[in-house]
Amino acid sequence: MTTRPLGTTGIDLPILAFGASSLGQEFRQVRLDEALESVRVALDLGINFIDTSPFYGRGMSEVLLGIALRDVPRDSYLLGTKMGRYSLEHFDFSARRVDESVHVSLHRLGTDHLDVLLLHDVEFVHLPQIWEETIPAALKLKEEGKIRALGFSCYPMKAFHTVLDHAEDDLDCILSYNQYTLQNTRLADELLPRLKSKGLGVMNAGPFSARLLTNAPLPEWLKEPEEVKQAARDAAKLCDRHGVDIAQLALQFSCAHEDIATTVAGSANPDNIRKWAEWLAKPVPDDLLAEVLKIFEPVKNLGHTEGLPENN
Repeated sequence: MTTRPLGTTGIDLPILAFGASSLGQEFRQVRLDEALESVRVALDLGINFIDTSPFYGRGMSEVLLGIALRDVPRDSYLLGTKMGRYSLEHFDFSARRVDESVHVSLHRLGTDHLDVLLLHDVEFVHLPQIWEETIPAALKLKEEGKIRALGFSCYPMKAFHTVLDHAEDDLDCILSYNQYTLQNTRLADELLPRLKSKGLGVMNAGPFSARLLTNAPLPEWLKEPEEVKQAARDAAKLCDRHGVDIAQLALQFSCAHEDIATTVAGSANPDNIRKWAEWLAKPVPDDLLAEVLKIFEPVKNLGHTEGLPENN
């Protein structure tokens, strides 16, 4: 698996990372053997950066990862988790919770350090707490060697810039989701130049945009506007006529940007992970890609709102 540097952290990430949210049964019930095999298959394929959170399965994802990684040499994989979000409504970015959360995660994961710690979905709280309280507490853990790189994740571009305005010199990386895809490239258009100029690492998640860019039925909770959903259906039909799964094109597109260190995709189905690796080994069908991007042009970068109104 091709790797790229995570900014100036000295950490090289595979262009495709294993997202462990599915191990927490966020989307369906998962069998234990299926979950453990998914981790093993990912590592065997060189997908050796694993992204999780105490939010995923309310701790279940971290626990299952700890079991799956128990006999795997720690220097053979990279591990990232998050703190701050613990349920759909429960957020706690206090300094006390930073220390507590990381130590609980380390115990669940069976390791003594994290390669990446992200402050999870900061747009749901009043942002001054992030640079006044959360980041200073996390930096102490970095000084102690418990984390190697510190960053944050959110959805609104406004929130990214607000936090960076106050704390970019203390941060190593960010994670953006659903915003470097076939339909939405706001990460590259509006944020990447700033991050690159400061040497901050860039991680992308959600290449399939919550199933929007797949042939699977769209979930009821998908928040994208109806015109975006219709464009995605039209693009999927076009790909099908060319004998290509739109999900293949979506993954190839998201992983191709040279200035994005990694793209996180998650599944507890080992066959999906094998299929993703096969897709990335295939040449990109450039003519089809151009046609698909043309379909999305009228709805390019249309999204939804997340978090507090003041952060959007």
